[in-house]
Amino acid sequence: MFNTKKMDYEEDFEDVDEDDHSSGEEMDNPEEEVLSPQKKEEVRAIQRAMTEENERVESSQSRPRTEESLKPSTPRTDTETQQARGHKSRGVIDFVSAKRREVSKKVSNRQKKRSAELLRLIDLDFSITFSLLDLPPVNEYDMYIKSFGNTNTKQAYVQCNEDNTDREVQTEETDSSDKWTQHPAETSTSCGGPDQSQDALGDTSLRTNFDSRRLVSFLRSATQVVSVLLEEDRAERHAMTRLKSQSDSLSFSDGCLQLNTRLPFLHGRQVSHLHFSDTQRQTLLSAHTPSSAPSAVRLDSQSIVCVWNIWEPSRPQKILVYESEITCCCFSPGKATLVFAGTSVGSVVLWDLREPSSTHYNLTIGESDWTLRYPTFSTDAVLSVHGHLSTVRSVEPVTVPVSEGFRQELPLLANQEESLGLSFQLASLDEKGVLNLWVVVELPKYSDAGSQTDLGLRPGGKVKLLYSSTLQTCDSRSSCHDVAHPGPLQALLLKFLPSDSSHYFIGTNMGVVNHGTRHGLKAPPRFYLPQVAGFRPVQVSCLEFCPSGQPHFLVACEDGSVRLHSVQCEQPLLEWSGSTGGVAVVSVQWALTRPAVFCVLDADSCLHVWDLLEDVKGPVLTEKIDVDRVATMAVFGDPAKQNTYSGIALAKHSGRIEIHYFRKRFTVPSSADNEKLDSLTRDAF
Repeated sequence: MFNTKKMDYEEDFEDVDEDDHSSGEEMDNPEEEVLSPQKKEEVRAIQRAMTEENERVESSQSRPRTEESLKPSTPRTDTETQQARGHKSRGVIDFVSAKRREVSKKVSNRQKKRSAELLRLIDLDFSITFSLLDLPPVNEYDMYIKSFGNTNTKQAYVQCNEDNTDREVQTEETDSSDKWTQHPAETSTSCGGPDQSQDALGDTSLRTNFDSRRLVSFLRSATQVVSVLLEEDRAERHAMTRLKSQSDSLSFSDGCLQLNTRLPFLHGRQVSHLHFSDTQRQTLLSAHTPSSAPSAVRLDSQSIVCVWNIWEPSRPQKILVYESEITCCCFSPGKATLVFAGTSVGSVVLWDLREPSSTHYNLTIGESDWTLRYPTFSTDAVLSVHGHLSTVRSVEPVTVPVSEGFRQELPLLANQEESLGLSFQLASLDEKGVLNLWVVVELPKYSDAGSQTDLGLRPGGKVKLLYSSTLQTCDSRSSCHDVAHPGPLQALLLKFLPSDSSHYFIGTNMGVVNHGTRHGLKAPPRFYLPQVAGFRPVQVSCLEFCPSGQPHFLVACEDGSVRLHSVQCEQPLLEWSGSTGGVAVVSVQWALTRPAVFCVLDADSCLHVWDLLEDVKGPVLTEKIDVDRVATMAVFGDPAKQNTYSGIALAKHSGRIEIHYFRKRFTVPSSADNEKLDSLTRDAF
C-alpha cells in the first residue's frame, strides 16, 4: 500500500517536472540568444549534470517498482497517496531550472526595455523603392514566334530599300526655310534662322561689326540716290517753271534745267568744251577757260574742268585744276573714273576720280568746302622726243569693240566697262599732225613719297601713261588727184571709226578729212573731200560719227558747209553749203536716239535741227538765241535703249550751262531712220 502511494506521488511530480522542463527548454532560446558563449557552455554543463542525476534516480526506483508490480494491486487510501506524492516531490525538485528561468526572464526584460528605447529613436525610411523583378508583358510578335515559329529562330529587318518608293509629280517641290530679321538690331545679330548655330551667329556679328567697306559703299550709294531725288524735286519745283516763263525758252525744248555755275571759282569763265560720257550718259564734262578778271579765289590763271551729274545740278561732283589752258578733254571708256585732257602747251594730263579727297587741296569758300584736284599724271616730265611740241587738239580713247575683242562662242561680261577696265590706249593729236599713242597703266599700289622714275606721277597716284608709238598723219607732200594744196595740212581734230578703232579720221585746215590706219596700212579713200574737188583753206570745225553704228559721219567747216559722208566713198552723200548763210559752224551733234536727226550750232548762236525723214534739203527748225549767246553744245541720250531720254546741253558765253530735253518728234526712234541713211548710200553709188 505504501509503495503504491509512493509511485503515484512520484508520477505526479514527474508530470510537473516534464512540464517545467519543457517550459524551461522553451525559455532556453531567448537565454541562448543573449548569453555569451562562456555562459552557454556553463548552462550546458549544468544541464548534462542534471540529466545524469535524473537517470540515476530513475534507475534506482525502477527495480522496486518491478517487484511490486508483480504483486496484486490493492486500492490505496488517501493517506497513502498523499505520502507517496510528498515523497516524490521531495526527491525531484529542480532549483537549476528555476534559476535559469529567472535569469531568462531578467534578460528578456532588459531586451524589451532596450528595444523600447531604440524604437523611439529609430525612424524607418520607406521613400526608396527597389524593383526586384521587372518582367514586361509578352508582345504579339513573341507570342506568334512561340506558337508557330521554329526553335532558336527570330525574324530581323534588312536594309533592302523596298520602302523607298518614288512617285512622279508634275510640279517640283519648293524648298522653304524660316528666317527672321529685325531692323534696327537690338544686338549684334540682326537676322537668323532655326538651322543657324551660335557659332554662325557669332561669325555674322563679327562680319557685321568689321565690314566697314560695305557700309561706306552703301552710304555713298544711298546718299547719291537721296541727293538725286532732292535735286529732281528742286528742279521740278523751281527750275522748270522759271525757265519756261522766260523769253529764251526754245521751240525744240520739252523742258530744261540749269546747272549751278554761279560759284566763286567759276565767276567770269567761259565754257570752251562740253563732253558726255559714252556709258554714264548723265555725266558731263565742262572745260572752263582761265579768267581774264581777277577774283577772290586765286585760280585766275588756271583752267578748271568740272564733272557734273545732270541729275544733281546744284553743284559739280568733282573739280579738276590745271596750270595752263585746256583745249580738249574726254572720259575713259567704260566707267567714267578717269578724265584726260590736252593743253595748249602740248601736255597730256589725266585725273583719277577715285582718289580720296583727303589727298588733294581743300578750299573753303564761304560756308562750302571744295576739293581741288590736280592731275594724277602729266606728260610734262616725259622727254621731248616722246611728247608734243605744239598745242594738243584732240584726245580720244582707243577702244576695242566688244565684237572684235571676244569670240562669238564665249559669253560676254555683264557690264562692258568691266571688260574694258583700264586696259586701253589713248591717242593724242597736236596741230602739226603728230599722233601719239599712250598705254594707260594702273599700278598695283601707290606711294605717298612719289616715284623717282615716273616723274610725271603725282605722289599718291596709281594711274600713269606709258608712251607707245608715234604716227605722222599729215604729210605736206600728200595730194589728192594731183591737185596741189597751198601748204602743209594742219590737224585740228581726231576721231576713230567706232566699228574698227584701227582706222582714224583727222579734220584738217584744208576742208578735207584725212583717213589712215594705226598699223601703217593704206585704206581707201585717203581723203574725204567736199563736192568741189581740191584743197581750199577752210578749217574742219567738227567731225561726228553716227551713234547707231551706221558707217556715216558728219563734217562741218568754218565756211558754214555741212557734209554727210559714207566711210566707203570720198565724195559726200549730201552737202549743205548755204544752210547757215555762210556763218562758221561751231559744233555738229547727232541725236543719239534718232540717226536721221542732228543739230548744228553756228557762230551767230543759231541752232539748226535737221530731220532727214522730213526734209533732206535743209534744217526743219532753226532757233536763234540772242540773249546770252551759245558758245558750244553737246547732246546726251542712250542709243542702245528705245526710250525718249535725249536732249542737248548748251553752254552760254556768260558761263551758264542749260540742259534741254528734246520734244518727242526728235527723240522717238524709228526704223525708217536707218533705212533713210541706207537709201542715201545706195543713191550715191
